[in-house]
Amino acid sequence: MRITRSQEQWQTIIEDQQTSGLTIIDYCQQQQLTTSSFYAVRKKFSLLADNFVRAKITQQVEFVEQKTPIIVNMGKVHVSLPASTSVNYLSQLLRELV
Repeated sequence: MRITRSQEQWQTIIEDQQTSGLTIIDYCQQQQLTTSSFYAVRKKFSLLADNFVRAKITQQVEFVEQKTPIIVNMGKVHVSLPASTSVNYLSQLLRELV
């Protein structure tokens, strides 16, 4: 027997699958849906949507950018300074080295 679902019901089904953590096949089996219907309706909705992609954060990762130090080589003088060195300090140092 064929079950007719409204657009709102399908939207809820698609959102539930996305947040369930299950594959589409597993979700459809659990909900007694055919995967062909699920994919067809999802494709129809994606054509109507504004191409918004729902993302789910599965793991929080901290990104730490290592800054390259400032290296000054003048003759026999080699100076290595942290990347956070102020412009004023750097300009004073260069004036003294010249």
